[in-house]
Amino acid sequence: MAAKIIDGKQIAADMRAELKEEVAKLKEQGIVPGLGVILVGEDPASQSYVRAKERACEELGIYSDDNRLPADTTQQDLIALINRMNTDQKINGILVQLPLPKHLDESEVLLAINPDKDVDGFHPTNIGKMMAGQAAFLPCTPHGIIQLLQRSGVKIEGSHVVIVGRSNIVGKPLANMLIQKNKGGNATVTVCHTRTADLAYQTRQADIIIAAAGRPNTITADMVKDGVVVIDVGVNRIEDKTSKKGYRLIGDVDFEAVKEKASLITPVPGGVGPMTITMLLYNTVESAKKASGKI
Repeated sequence: MAAKIIDGKQIAADMRAELKEEVAKLKEQGIVPGLGVILVGEDPASQSYVRAKERACEELGIYSDDNRLPADTTQQDLIALINRMNTDQKINGILVQLPLPKHLDESEVLLAINPDKDVDGFHPTNIGKMMAGQAAFLPCTPHGIIQLLQRSGVKIEGSHVVIVGRSNIVGKPLANMLIQKNKGGNATVTVCHTRTADLAYQTRQADIIIAAAGRPNTITADMVKDGVVVIDVGVNRIEDKTSKKGYRLIGDVDFEAVKEKASLITPVPGGVGPMTITMLLYNTVESAKKASGKI
């Protein structure tokens, strides 16, 4: 029996409806959540993400301060803009769109963001708090994955989760979040990567597989057990002459084959992707509430 599809678009839409209600209630109290966005250069994927973020802010009633800077922007000018946003009371969250042009120091830029406005959850202060199990902004994609699991009725506590990928954006923070002693945690976690000796052995032990390797068909049907839950984080562009764009997007999982064995699976696109911006907006609203003393 084929797997049930985890509809990330619908779950994200449900969460945004909840957030829209919350924003409306905050506005009645004179509180308007604000998000400042900085895009340096003209990377097409980054531009697309920022446009989607702008539409989402408008939809929810969140104030958006968008700043598009030329690719040759200096480190000094970029830091100066971040410092302005750090002190701007209308801005509750700051997003610096990555990747940055190569001449800019990404680490220094992220460090410049006030941790109380770090709605991406990348500042070392927030990463440290997350590791220690303290309240902090959680990175958006990992947090979105946990929301997908919880809202789909997947039992995380006591489950064996195998994460394929160890990036700072997904693999590492997600592993930490899943082992925390709280709701959405208490899992047993195995992290696999390019030096894992027998990947198929590890993935066949999993109750939940989270594929975040950035390589098509990393997870095939012979690598999973019957009834597994599969979350596909990968977004890979492959040539497709039948498409108007000349390409199509696929994940890290052999979807058609694996869905015949899995109990639940996310598609690509339409699975994890819609959750990332949603969790960014969630963090922005939480930041506004915290700044106003509402939490």
